Amino acid sequence: MLEISNSIKTLDDSDISDNILHYKYNVKHLLSLIAKGIDKEDPAYLSSYRSFEGEVFENFIYEKLLRYVEKNEEIEKFVLKGFHQGRHKSHANTLSISEKEQIVYRTKSREINEFDALIFTKNELYFVEMTLVKSILKLKKRLRKKKALLEIIFPDYEIKSLIILNEGATGTKQLPSYCSVWITDEFLANDVLEYIKKPSSRVLNAKQKIKSPKMIEAHNLKLYHFKYYNTISWITRTLRSHKKFIIDMYFLMNAKTQRYHDLYAKFYVGYMNIDEAKKILQLDTKHAENQRVIVAIEKKHSDEIVLTYYIQHTRKSLYLYSFSDNGVMSREKKDPYGITVTEVYHINKMMDESYELHEGNIQTIKKLLREQFSNKASDEEE
Repeated sequence: MLEISNSIKTLDDSDISDNILHYKYNVKHLLSLIAKGIDKEDPAYLSSYRSFEGEVFENFIYEKLLRYVEKNEEIEKFVLKGFHQGRHKSHANTLSISEKEQIVYRTKSREINEFDALIFTKNELYFVEMTLVKSILKLKKRLRKKKALLEIIFPDYEIKSLIILNEGATGTKQLPSYCSVWITDEFLANDVLEYIKKPSSRVLNAKQKIKSPKMIEAHNLKLYHFKYYNTISWITRTLRSHKKFIIDMYFLMNAKTQRYHDLYAKFYVGYMNIDEAKKILQLDTKHAENQRVIVAIEKKHSDEIVLTYYIQHTRKSLYLYSFSDNGVMSREKKDPYGITVTEVYHINKMMDESYELHEGNIQTIKKLLREQFSNKASDEEE
C-alpha cells in the first residue's frame, strides 16, 4: 500500500518551483465574473471558482506525485501528462493523451474514461483520483467503471485506487476496499488566481521536468486489446442466444460479463415496437409506426439490475425512460455527444427481427432479474 509523504500531506510547494503556474486553466468564465464585479459569495462565482480551484489542486498534486514516484523504490512506472509529455493525439481503443493533455481511454469518437494519474508497482496498478469535493458519494459511482476498464486492459495487474482529498472530506469509510485514501491539509488557490489575473506581476522560473526511466508516455503502455463496440455487440448477441430462455442468465451473471457490466453500466437485450412499448411506458408524444424502443438491462450502484428503455428519434436525439423503486417513470434527454447515443445507434443497426420483445418477454426478464438480486442478497446475509 502506498503511504502519503509529509510533503504531500502538508502541501509543501518548495520542490515544485513555478510549475503550477505553467498549466493552462479554464478561467474564461471566472475572469468574466470578476470583471463584472460579481460578489465572491454569489453562487455563480462560487461555482466557477471551485471548479478552477479543483483544477489547480489536481495539477499541484500531480506535481507532487512526480517527485514522490521518483523517490519511491516500490513504484516502477508513472504516466506523464500535461507539459511533462510530448504532444500526441489521442488514439482509439487505447490509453493516450487528450487535447486537454489528460490521460484518457477512448473509442474512435468518444472518451470512455479519464484518469488523473496512473501508478504502476510490480503487481499493482493504482488509478488516482484527486478532488476538493467534500462529499465523495458521486466519486464513488465513477470508481467502478474505471476499475473495470483497467482490469480489462491490464489483466496482469491488481487494480487499486488512490483517492487524494482535502481535510474535512466525508464518506471515506464507504469507499470500496481497493481504495487507499490520502488526506491533505486545506488547499487554497488564491495565489494562482492572482497570477492569472496579472501575469506581468512576476517572471516565472522555467518548467522543471523530472528525468527518470519510471516516467512513461501513455501511448507506450502495452495493454490488452479491447474494442468497445465489438464487445458490446458480442454481449448482446450472447445474451439472446440461449435456445430455451429469453436471456442467458448464466452468461449475464458470469464474473467476466459482470466486469463488462461495471464498465458499460447497461447491456442491450432487444427492442419493442412502439405499440408494445405503450403498454409499459406512458408515452404522451406521437411516434412513427416503425419507431423502435431499445430495451437495456442496467446495473445500479447497489448491484441491482433493472430494465431501462431508449427511444432514438434522430442520430443525436435520444431519450431514456426509467422507473424509480416506487414505480414512477422518468424521461431524460441524453447528452447528444455522449457515449450512450452512439451505443444505441450502433446496437439498433445490428438488431434484426429476432431481437424483438413483447410485453410478456419484458415481464419474464423483470422476474428473472428480481430473483437473481433477491438470491444474491440472501447469500450475502448468510
